[in-house]
Amino acid sequence: MNEGWATFWHAKIMTEKALKEGEVIDFADHHSATLGMRPGAINPYKLGVELWRSIEERWNRGQFGREYDDCDDLAAKEVWDKKLGLGREKIFEVRRIYNDITFIDAFLTKEFCIQHKLFVYKYNGQANRYEIADRDFEAVKRSLLFRLTNMGHPVIVIQEGNFRNRAELLLRHRHEGVDLEVGEARDTLRNLHRVWQRPVSLETMVEDQPRLITYDGEKYKEEDLSSSGA
Repeated sequence: MNEGWATFWHAKIMTEKALKEGEVIDFADHHSATLGMRPGAINPYKLGVELWRSIEERWNRGQFGREYDDCDDLAAKEVWDKKLGLGREKIFEVRRIYNDITFIDAFLTKEFCIQHKLFVYKYNGQANRYEIADRDFEAVKRSLLFRLTNMGHPVIVIQEGNFRNRAELLLRHRHEGVDLEVGEARDTLRNLHRVWQRPVSLETMVEDQPRLITYDGEKYKEEDLSSSGA
């Protein structure tokens, strides 16, 4: 919300009040760099400012409420315009009472995701590139909300302190649609082993498959839990 709000007003003040004609191109060049996006990453300036603009436009045109939500005619919704002019009032109301999580939850719509090509990306190690993993609107919103909770860090809990009845430590990753960085997970297991002094294991999902990653003090082992029925 903060990054988007600052960008919203910066662009409006510069383009409508402050800039001289000869300065517009330089401003546009710097501004476009600020709003740049790449697959697999979210630019909070870009996402935020587009959401603020979307809210202002929707409330100016009356694209909200039961009548709009119940309309099944996509063509009609696209040109829907009640000319209410409530957009500026609405964005200041949102600014007062919403936080990042409720902002995304309330105003990130399916239409917004389609318009701005928001998808869930995953890294394909074999192809050495990010690829679209999910186009579903709810999956996109869930991924964004996950990044805003727990400061974007994965939630990992202690499952058992006597795993395999051998005083081994078992951790479980609460998978919310985002895979762990395997290298960082291994580093974490190695550091925990120094404290626990026994093998440490972690249940997680890797490319939609349940896996168990273990470090025994000398080497790592990765097991496919789907084949074992675990």
